[in-house]
Amino acid sequence: MDSYIDIAQRKQVHLAAQIPPEWRLSPAQIPAGMLSPAESVTDVQSYGRVNVMDVPRTCGLLSSHELEITEKYDIRGLVGEIAGGKLTCEEVVGAFCKRASVAHQLTRCLTEPLFDRALTRAQHLDAHLRRTGTPIGPLHGLPVTLKDTFNITGIDSSLGLAALAFQPATADAPLVTLLESLGAIIIAKTSVPQTMGALDTANHLFGRTLNPLNRQLTVGGSTGGEAALLALRGSMAGFGSDIGGSIRIPAMCTGIYGFKPSVGRVPFGGQQMGQPAGKDRISLQTVAGPLARSVADLDALMREIVPRAELFAEDCIPGVWPSPSPSPHPSGQKKFKIGILRSDGIVAPLPPIARVVDEVATALRRTPGVEVVEVPVPKALTRCQAVAGRLMGIDGGNTMMDILERTGEPLIPWLQKRMKRGKPLSVAQLAELQAQRGVLERELHRSLWEVGQAGEGRIDALIHPVAPHPVPQLDRYNAVGYTSSWVLLDYPAGSVPVRRFGEADLEGEVAGPVGGSWDKANRGLWDEKTVDRRVYLDSPLSVQVITPRQHDYELMRAMEIVDQAVHVEGRETKL
Repeated sequence: MDSYIDIAQRKQVHLAAQIPPEWRLSPAQIPAGMLSPAESVTDVQSYGRVNVMDVPRTCGLLSSHELEITEKYDIRGLVGEIAGGKLTCEEVVGAFCKRASVAHQLTRCLTEPLFDRALTRAQHLDAHLRRTGTPIGPLHGLPVTLKDTFNITGIDSSLGLAALAFQPATADAPLVTLLESLGAIIIAKTSVPQTMGALDTANHLFGRTLNPLNRQLTVGGSTGGEAALLALRGSMAGFGSDIGGSIRIPAMCTGIYGFKPSVGRVPFGGQQMGQPAGKDRISLQTVAGPLARSVADLDALMREIVPRAELFAEDCIPGVWPSPSPSPHPSGQKKFKIGILRSDGIVAPLPPIARVVDEVATALRRTPGVEVVEVPVPKALTRCQAVAGRLMGIDGGNTMMDILERTGEPLIPWLQKRMKRGKPLSVAQLAELQAQRGVLERELHRSLWEVGQAGEGRIDALIHPVAPHPVPQLDRYNAVGYTSSWVLLDYPAGSVPVRRFGEADLEGEVAGPVGGSWDKANRGLWDEKTVDRRVYLDSPLSVQVITPRQHDYELMRAMEIVDQAVHVEGRETKL
């Protein structure tokens, strides 16, 4: 097999060829320093803070009509305009494909542009609507994108790994089939970190995906390419996967919304994960879920997917998605109780994170129909991260290391001190881990949700940080326990942006003794000897919303309550 360098060069030429010359930015419009894993992360400091969010609007490539198409509508509004004949699928898809190509040139977010096939499908849908007067489905003409892992017939699912490049998939993932049955049009696939096990989206096949808000900060992972594209409005919605926080973390890093459902709600199968077949069934089960720019858009997607998912995928369960009610509780007779869980008990939140959780709690206390209570950190929660981490690595990482060694591909910087070959777990060890998981599930069900006698006063949702730190610099993302624990417990969880990091957030110190290596590393992100805190200015600050297992609809309602509460408080949630 060729070396990873030769394969990467061929793949990048192939990718570039998918972008029409007339959609390409001039060299002067692309900021210097398109950071690659081969370069030192410190090189980026010489370029300072670079925000490219306005470039699609100012570059001159998109017409005023294309800008309106890509900026004016939410999902329901856009599909309504198409179904009503005011917009065609072809012009909508063309506008988003062009904007996605601009986003890619600024951030390296794409792996597989599917522009030609997307435009062909758009023409087919337009012809169908003219002929029958009826849309294909409720998402007729909606441009969407997918994380690179989802298989599409005839297209690579390389995961940013040289050894998996130029090996096109032979069948569509069930989610692809479901989305297309609803009328959605897939316009591209997006970049992921090497091995899918990093929280900074960089690989040797496509390079590093940059955060469009500030390229000194990480875009997160592993659904980082999707988040960068959505932040730049290069797609109406995207789909990723989440085992340790891979939907919620990139959403936090780019100021958009992410939704990690319970197992069985969104088809997951048909993905290339670079792992032994069936590993998910015996370890920690990854889930697929959407990312979007509003709670309303997440709701529009889940409303169509959940009731149909079992018809398309063997890994899904029967589901319903009720129509929204005027009250969080359909009867309107009791308040929606939200608990504030301020820490995971292992890593102390840095001052700006503690502050934004406080602000959200205050806003919720002023919200009619909502009761807010403080939730002490359960001791069982402090054990979840260790169990989740061991379940993620039951094969010792050897399958992935074998893939890398085929082409001599080295580990990216984020993984160099975190990944090595290990010994696979025995059946007895795996059984013991799953037994520990069961104990944690029982203990946390009681301590987090059941309050009072016979469930009276049950907490409906939790507010919790997505991470104990702001959006960090490249390769410095730290504490995954704030997100991975909820995968272990199979609790649905979503990320909601609250506001930007401001001057006042630069103040404050972490109180108390250092709690361990994770806590020490986290405090290093606030230590002025190792970081200029001003790098965080204008970055998004988000919170995580969590509900009990299979309460996915209630999670959406809770996210809506939180989102509306911070709007009422006058805080800006759109970046």
